[in-house]
Amino acid sequence: MAFGLSKIRMFAGVYSLFVGLSMILMWMALYIGGSISEVGNEPMRIGMHIAAEILTGILLITGAYGLLGNKKWAFNVYLISLGMLIYTLIASPGYYADKGDIIFVGMFTILLIP
Repeated sequence: MAFGLSKIRMFAGVYSLFVGLSMILMWMALYIGGSISEVGNEPMRIGMHIAAEILTGILLITGAYGLLGNKKWAFNVYLISLGMLIYTLIASPGYYADKGDIIFVGMFTILLIP
């Protein structure tokens, strides 16, 4: 395989990169589009939630970079970011389920499977 990476390391890196970028881009699109209704009535709660998800995305991307680049520190960063992601993928669907948005609930479920 290219660069001598194992298939598992390659899959984990690509998955982390995809999910991390997706999380950051999703929040950017929601913010730019004015679709975050809680900004007006719950600014601290939603602000902290967004900060946690952006940090998760950054750590996922950092872990992906390390895994794909075969860095010594990568596995530790990957495990921390994966723990953060698992929490997000379990907690976030409840918000969308309450709003009746089954598409987002399904998306979080699919991302939790790998």
